[in-house]
This record gives sequence, C-alpha cells and structure tokens, in this order.
Amino acid sequence: MKLYNTLTQKKEEFVPIEEGKVRMYSCGPTVYNYFHIGNARPFIVFDVLRRFLEYIGYDVKFVQNFTDVDDKIINRSIEEGITAAEVADKYIAEYFKDADALGIRRADVHPRVSDHMPEIIEMIKALEERGLAYNVDGNVYYQVDHFHDYGKLSKQSIDDLKSGARIDVNDEKRSPLDFALWKKKKDGEPYWESPWGQGRPGWHIECSAMSRKHLGESIDIHGGGQDLIFPHHENEIAQSEGSCGCKFANYWVHNGYININNEKMSKSKGNFFTVRDIAKHYDLEVVRMFMLMAHYRSPVNFSDELLGQAQNALERLYNAKYQMEYLLENNKTEAAAEEEKTWMDSLAQYKKGFIDAMDDDLNTADAIAAIFELVRDANSHLSESSSREAVKAALNLFEELTGVIGLAAKEKETNLESEVEALIAQRQEARKNKNFALADEIRDALLAKGIILEDTREGVKWKKA
Repeated sequence: MKLYNTLTQKKEEFVPIEEGKVRMYSCGPTVYNYFHIGNARPFIVFDVLRRFLEYIGYDVKFVQNFTDVDDKIINRSIEEGITAAEVADKYIAEYFKDADALGIRRADVHPRVSDHMPEIIEMIKALEERGLAYNVDGNVYYQVDHFHDYGKLSKQSIDDLKSGARIDVNDEKRSPLDFALWKKKKDGEPYWESPWGQGRPGWHIECSAMSRKHLGESIDIHGGGQDLIFPHHENEIAQSEGSCGCKFANYWVHNGYININNEKMSKSKGNFFTVRDIAKHYDLEVVRMFMLMAHYRSPVNFSDELLGQAQNALERLYNAKYQMEYLLENNKTEAAAEEEKTWMDSLAQYKKGFIDAMDDDLNTADAIAAIFELVRDANSHLSESSSREAVKAALNLFEELTGVIGLAAKEKETNLESEVEALIAQRQEARKNKNFALADEIRDALLAKGIILEDTREGVKWKKA
C-alpha cells in the first residue's frame, strides 16, 4: 500500500515499524458542541483507513482523542450554567450518536485530556530538562528556536514563520513563535496542580502525551485535517521528538478542506452546518457516501445537489444488495452450472480493482467505482433462474467490499409502512376511547423507531426522524 506522506510530500510504500502491526493516531474533536461537517471528513477518512489496513491483514491499534480541556468548553459551561466537565460529558455522548450514524467505528482508545495530566506534566518536565521549555511565572512555553527541525512538516523555515508572526510587545514569550505548554490558573477556570503551580495544559501538548501513553514514543500513522498541519501537528512533532530524541510519526496523512456551495464554511456567512443539522434532511450514511466519492486529499464542495447524487448512488447499492438477498432467499437451484462457475471466477477482477484503488493512497472514489462495476455485472447476470451458489458469490463479495468502506450495511426494512399504519390506527382508537396514556405510549414507541407523528386537519401523518 502507498500513502501520501505530508512530511516528505510524496507517496510512499507503507512499511510499519513492527511487522503486521499498525499504531495510528488521529486528532479528535474539542467537545463543546456538535461536530460540524468539516470535522466529519477526517473522522470518516481515518475510519476507512483503519478498516482497510485491517482488511489487508494488519493488527491496528487506533487512538482518537477527546479534547475536554479548552477555552471553548469553559465558555460553553458559563453559557449553559454547568461545569466544564459536564459540557464535555454531554458532547462526547452527542459525538458518539452522530459518529454511529456516520458508520464510524469506535477507536480502540478514546483518551481524554483530563485523564492524562500526569503524562502531560512529565512530558513538559522532560522538555524543560532538555532546554526546550521555560517557565514565566507559572506559564510554561516551548522555545521553538531550540528545536532544529521546527517547520519540517509545514515546509516553513523559522525565519519565514517569524516574519509572518504577530508581534505583541507585552508578550512574556521569548519569541512570537513560542507556544504554551502549561497555562497558569485564571479565576473560575478548572485547574490542576503542577510543578509550575495551579493551571492547565496548552492545546498542542495533549496529543503528544496521549499518543505516547497509548501507542509508544514512535507511531506509524498520524492523521488529521489539512488545517492541523500548522501549527498543531508541527508543534506535536517539536514536543514529542524534543522530549525523547526519537522520530514521532513515520507517515503524516491529511485530508483536504470542505467548501459549502463553493465557499469556505463560516458562521459569519451563514453556511456553517453541524452534522446534526444535516441529519434533519439526509440519512448520515449519505454524507459518508458523499465524502468517499472523492479522494480524501482533494477539496470537496458540499451542496444539496451533490448530496442528492450521493443519495442516489447509495440507493443503487442498497437496491443491488436487496435484490441479491431476494434471489438468494427465493431461488431454488443450489449448485452452480459450469458456465456460472466461470462467471463466479470472473468476479475476482472487481476485488482486485477495489484493492488496487485502496492501495493507491486510499483512493475510495475508484474503489467505489469497482463496486459499481460488480453491481452492473451482477444485475446483468443474476436472475430468478440463477443458482443460489452464484448469487451468494456475488452477494458475499459485495458485502465484503462495502464492509471495508462502511457502506450499505443496513438490513432491509420489512413491512415498515403497514406496521406504522397499524400502530397509528391503534393510537386513534385509544384517543377515541380517551385512553390517552395508551395513545402516548404508542406515540413514544413509534418515536423510538425513528417515526414522528403529526396530527393535521387531514388526519395523522408520519415521517422518519
């Protein structure tokens, strides 16, 4: 497999540190709100990368963090009148709801910053001992000038970075590029005890400490959005390599940006959408399909038109799946004839096309094209006269390949409409008999199934949530 390495700016053959094993870290959300559509892209991309690495035989340990100590969380806690810890707990739970709907598997470890203060403090102490950090009245900064490789990920020299930096004459930092490792306590903020006094960590140090805790000093793959290359990932390298003298990550993988209707997403432009907003109009599997129909490094334009195209493509996959399931259940002939066996053998070309595409820097667009070629072939060859063996061969391969990219995994809804209508009739009868408790119970049972009832002048109408 080849991956584009941001560090070297070229595709490289993927060779893990330890044969057969992959240690992979991806930056997770800051949990102060529902995550937005731009956040969804790296979550989906690195879920697929993990799935594919496992598919081709690697034992993957995947870590994705939660930033639960941050100014935004503190501000949200003030707005909502709850503690910062309660804000984090609330939005971590909401993250999992949306991530599950997007088909994103849970990481092997989801570390939280608040649980890793000892590791963070130890790393900062190591940087102090190596002359890479300095304390100013309880604020500890990383001294960028003292790390000779600073800028190697973003391909920027320290001199160039300095010339573009904002200079604050009152700043206590020795250089405008120096960044906070530890911030001293402010009134009303959560804090922890440290050798430098009460305070909390800076943003960048958390990922370095949590990655080391759960994956070791050197890892195979570090992933995230393109916006994190500088300064976050650049600073992670400085911290991790500066504190141990060893290489932090061998492959840096970054996904491209998302625009909304050809414009950069921005709250001021009114085109800022959370995944929860999108879920009001589309099944979130459609969003996953949309993301994977483009190469992960390419910028993508998010629009209703393109979501509609993704929805149509996803429906084609489900229609093919359900048709093959129908044939498997209803066809009578068990064993394949010789001609069918020849066709079954030919299905291997689609598996090869899929793997070749994914091996080429996770080219999900071409991988999905290979699945649709399989679908077209199956649609033209399979019928009610086909053997169950032939149908099963095509269906198994379809499910194998779609499973790698996390699509078309839902079971067919059977008799949903008749079931809903029957329950609505029961509810109407209960209301007629003034049994409002039963009517409410039926309404709540439907809501639990994702069905919303609307009482109108024309009668009761229902829709999926």
